[in-house]
Parts: sequence; C-alpha cells; structure tokens
Amino acid sequence: MGATRAWPRKRLRAALAVSACAAVLSTLGIAAPAYGDESQEPAAEAADVSPLAGASLPFTTQEAESASHTGTVVGPDYTQGTVASEASGRRAVRITSGQRVQFTLTAPANAVTVAYNVPDGADGTLSVYANGQRVSQRLQTTSRYSYFDAPWIAGARTHHFFAHARLLLGQNLPAGATVTVQADSGDNAGPYVIDTASFEQVAGPAQQPAGSLSVTSRGADPTGQADSTQAFMQAVAEGRGGTVWIPPGTYRLTQPVYVENVTLRGAGAWHSVVRSSRFINQGSSPGNVHIRDFAVIGDVTERVDSNPDNFVNGTLGAGSSVSGMWLQHLKVGLWLTGANDGLVVENNRILDMAADGLNLNGSANGIVVRNNYLRNTGDDALAMWSLPAVNRNSTFENNTVVQPNLANGIAIYGGENITVRGNHIQDTNALGSGIAISNQAFMQPFFPLAGTTRVDGNTLVRTGAMNPNWNHPMSAIRVDAYNHAVTSSVQITNTTIQDSPYSAFQFVSGSGQGLGASNVTVDGATVRNVGTVVVQAETTGSATFRNVTATGVGAAGRYNCPYPANIPPFQINDGGGNSGWSSTWNDCGSWPQPGRQPEPPDPDRNLALHRPVTVSSHTEVYDGSRAVDGNASTYWESRNNAFPQTLTVDLGASTQVGRVALRLPPSADWGTRTQTVTIRGGDSTGSLRDLVTQRGYTFDPASGNQISQALPGGTSVRYVQLTFTGNTGWPAGQLGEIEVYRS
Repeated sequence: MGATRAWPRKRLRAALAVSACAAVLSTLGIAAPAYGDESQEPAAEAADVSPLAGASLPFTTQEAESASHTGTVVGPDYTQGTVASEASGRRAVRITSGQRVQFTLTAPANAVTVAYNVPDGADGTLSVYANGQRVSQRLQTTSRYSYFDAPWIAGARTHHFFAHARLLLGQNLPAGATVTVQADSGDNAGPYVIDTASFEQVAGPAQQPAGSLSVTSRGADPTGQADSTQAFMQAVAEGRGGTVWIPPGTYRLTQPVYVENVTLRGAGAWHSVVRSSRFINQGSSPGNVHIRDFAVIGDVTERVDSNPDNFVNGTLGAGSSVSGMWLQHLKVGLWLTGANDGLVVENNRILDMAADGLNLNGSANGIVVRNNYLRNTGDDALAMWSLPAVNRNSTFENNTVVQPNLANGIAIYGGENITVRGNHIQDTNALGSGIAISNQAFMQPFFPLAGTTRVDGNTLVRTGAMNPNWNHPMSAIRVDAYNHAVTSSVQITNTTIQDSPYSAFQFVSGSGQGLGASNVTVDGATVRNVGTVVVQAETTGSATFRNVTATGVGAAGRYNCPYPANIPPFQINDGGGNSGWSSTWNDCGSWPQPGRQPEPPDPDRNLALHRPVTVSSHTEVYDGSRAVDGNASTYWESRNNAFPQTLTVDLGASTQVGRVALRLPPSADWGTRTQTVTIRGGDSTGSLRDLVTQRGYTFDPASGNQISQALPGGTSVRYVQLTFTGNTGWPAGQLGEIEVYRS
C-alpha cells in the first residue's frame, strides 16, 4: 500500500530552484465589502460551486480557456509536474508570437493581474490592449520565481510553474470592455501559458492620516534607488503609540524592522510597495502592532527553511492585526511563533510563496485568519502547528485558497478547539489534501488534537492528489492519525466536495503505524463527481456519516483496507440520510483508479507516470515501480540470467497512444548496451498483441541513454508490455523509465 512511507513535507533546510506561478478561481458572485483601502467599488469573485464559501474579494477572475483566444488549450491534467496540473481548473492557454487571449469585463476595472508561465530561464513582457488599443505599459514576465526543485519528491521533482504580474491600465474601463493579453514581436519570453486574468477597480492612493509620521520625513526613498532601511527603522521607533505612514512609491529595505505598539499604514497595496524579503524578524514584541494597506514583494528564488525570508517571521505580540496587504515572492507570508494572542489577519493577498502562506506555530490563542486570498504557495496555504506549545481557540474562516503546490490547502496539526469554517479551496497539487486534520508531530513537544475540531461549511473543488511519495491518492478532506491516535471530537459539517480527482474523505495513519481515527462525525455533505471513492479508509477507528449524498462516483462508494492488514477495519457508521455511496471496493491489493476522465489528457503528458506496473521478476530493491516514478536515475532490473522478462504498465483505461520512450540512467557509468525488446499492447493482459516486433535498442550515454519508438497509427490500448530477451551490457532486463505518449 505504500502507507509506511512518511512524507518529507517539512525539511529544516530545503533548497529549491526557481520559475513562474499560478492558479486562480472562477468567480464567487458575492458583493464584497471594502478590502483594505484598495477598492472603491467592491467586485466579486465567484466559484463554480457554493456562493457562501471563501473570501469576498475586490476582483473578478476569468479563466483564459473560457475567454476568446487564438492559442492552444493545455490540459486538463492532474499529473504533478506538468504546467496544466498547476493551473486553476487544470487548464490554461498557450500562446506564441502574434497570439492572444481576449477577456470581456463583467464589472468596471482599471487594473489587471495575470497568472502566467514562461519557459525556465526566460524574462520578457506581455502586451496589453484595452478595447483594441495598446496600453503604454507592458506586463513584466519572468521565470525567476518558478521551476523550484524538490529532489526528495519521488514523482516529478520540479514545480511552481506560474507567477503573477499586475498592471494599472491607466484608464477606467466599463463592463463589456475588452482587455487583451498578447504576445507581440517585442515580447520575447514566450511561449507563454496564460491561466487567468483578475480585474479590479483600484482606488486612488489614500491620504496620509492626520498626526502620522511619514517614512519619507526620515529619509526613505520612494523611487526605490536608495536603501530605506534606516529611515524605516527610525520612523517606526519614533512612531510608537501612533501611525507610521508609507506614502505612494517603492521602497527598498535590506534589513528587517522591529515593531511594537505601532501602526504601519500605506496608501494601498497598488500604491505603496516595499521591496524586502525579510520585513519583520523578531522573537518577541509587547504587541499592539497593526500593519495595513501596502505591498511587500520579496526576491526569494529558492526555499531555504533556515532563512527568515518572510514578511513576518516570529511574533507581532498580542492584540495585533495585518490587513489589506499584498504579499508576493517570499518564502512564507507569515511564519508566526511566540505570543500572538488575539491576532487578526484579514483581507490580504498572499501570492507566489516558496513555502507556506501563513503558519501558526504554537501559542496561537484566539487568532482569527479570515477573508484572505492565497494562491500558488509552495507548501500549506494556511497551517496551524501545535508545537512547541498548544494552539487554542483559533480560526481559519472565509478564506479562498487556490493551487497550493506541494501540500494542503488548510492544515491543522494538533491543537485544542480549532475551527475551519466557510473556506473555498481548489486545485491542490501533490502531497496534500484540501483540508488536513492531522496528528503529525513534526518535532517535539507536539500537542495532539484536543477539545473539538470543527470543520464547517467549506467548499473544496478539485482537491486531493496522487501522493508521489506514497504512490497512492489523498482525499479532499483527510483525517490523519499520523503519530498519535485521533480520539478527540472532529466534526465535519455542511461540506461541498466537487470534482475531486480521487476520494472525498480519507482516514489514515500516515506513518504506517495503524493508529486509530475515532470520534469523527461527518454531517451534511454534498459530493459531486469524485474520481475514485467517497470514503477512503486506510487505518482503524470509526466515523459516523449523516446526510452525505454522492453523485458521479468514479469507482465505488467505499475503500476500507486498513494498513497494517492485521488491525481492525475502519467502522463506517450510518447515521441516516446517506445516499449514492453504499458500494465497496473489494480488491485491497490495488488502488481504485479514477473512473471518470471527462476530457482527454494533455498530449504532452506521460501516460505511464506513476501507473500500476507488473514485472515478471526483480532484483533486490530494483522493483518495477522505479520504471514509472519520473526519475530515470532509479531503475528496474529483472532477475539475472533468466530471459525473457516482462514489464507491464496499466494505463487505467483504453487510450490512444502514439509513442513509447525508454530510458536508462543517464550516468556515464551506464556504458553503451543493446537490449532486445518486443513492445506489446492490448485492453487486457490476456490478449496482448505485438505493436513493435522484437528488435534491438541501443542505449548510449553520449546521447542520454534514451530511445523513442513510434507506435502504429490508431493504436489504442490499456496495457503496454515490454518483453526483454537480451542485454549486451548486463544479463537482465533493465529500465530506468518507460514513458507512453499520445503522440
């Protein structure tokens, strides 16, 4: 089952590489209150499910694939490591020179934010047209904050493909106007992949509050040329007990500032911009710190967990608040430790983080995190860790989370009386669920779940993922008895789960210890179009389900296969009102595969990646899974001196295929060798036919130890089998990777 493999999700030091970001959601259709000081006329973002969950936002977002365009749609794709899998809706539009995406405004706007991807190493621009007339400024694009590498992930190791660029259009456009994003001849970073465009009406800059102290009066440079660190430090020290004003402009800081008993206020997040990768880094503060209405944009191009590359690293102290901020290109938005009792974090945008959006690390008492928008985080978007002290009575409420790259949308690790209410979460990607309720102790002391954990009124769209470390799926909502049994009350109520690629509810002991998850109630849930099962139970324990209705279930209603196999199965108690998920998956030797594939996958996708594989034999640890793990340096090797040998990949359903790539480890240590292989295929293992008859394939390290073999036109198969009958370099079948493509 693979459940014994613990996730290496949090490393004390995790160096990553770099590139661009993205994934946004469809509109929410709610009249939004003022969001910081930026919005004169509140707009609405709408989801395709519940109008009640998520943040009320000052912008509307449109998907590129739903707009008028002359490009090519990529996706849908849920395979971690592909660009489409990180797009909202798992689809986007690729454009090259001369191509465009044209959006029609549904509300007045004078500003746009575009989620885009460019090739690794590329820098350039995108042209923008309003009603057919080119605006004077171009969107700046770069891969500098993308293509992060995570070598500990067993699957695709590169991620974080999108980034965001924003632009004031210089004019007020009415509803019905068009805004076009176009790759012109002077825009030289393409091809581009456009995911979404978000439009808003940005208010003019706010005026300086009476009695406030301006940072420019202490020498801060609003042009961003000179270092303004000392001016900020002086103003913040002198302004204690009052307000420090950050006028419109761009300010460059090279060291963090210390804050206590002060309000830092800007003219709006589109007008006052601080360029700093370490804005606040302090272990203690007496509190009463209020930070609002400006942007902090960093320059973090790798994730190093020992570095405080965060907007806030440490504590703001009791009675503090953070609101109306735009945070981008940092390691973490807010990494909060120490005493922050009563902290309120609201109405912020947190984009393109290398790691978490916000993480509460112990002593988080009475903290409220609400009405924030988080997108393209490299770890949990919102998390609470009850270490090294307990978190109590804290809440994540009415937030919108889109496309966290490597972990969960919202994660609760231990804590007492924690609430997760009214959030909208979508498009999680690898190593995480939409919401995780977990007793995973990353270090000691850790305080397991206690009191009542309330998960109420949340909407989850396309959440859950194939975990490449475990090589099995994770659900939209996960209850995980990782290091400690779950015995306190967990109440999951009024939930909407839509288009989960795998399961809806999961009960697991992620460390493989088989610890129980009990005292769980799921009351009131609508599950629509779940890929595999509604309930995925992998450990012992029990939960009561009431009023849970499911439609469009992919494989079966229930998967109940505890690990280790000698522990009692999970008890699924019927509390009444349930429908649509009574059937059971009976084969505990295999994972159910998604029964629904609404559209064909991206043609660039490797169809064999992480698929079930069967081999005739293997030597030591060199089993068949190594040939489909996305890493050619790991390899399968059959029993020696015993030809023929076979390796068979199950693609899950009959699929049109046009090409097979075979790879050996690229190291020069693997000298040139010729392997004799027959490629066979079919819709069942008992009726395979020759697709390519027996022939010798020469693998040469000078050319990457790889070959590509075209398949006959019109080939449609579920199973692809390789039969090895010879190898000039070693007396066994050997394969670093098999890749199967549609064309």
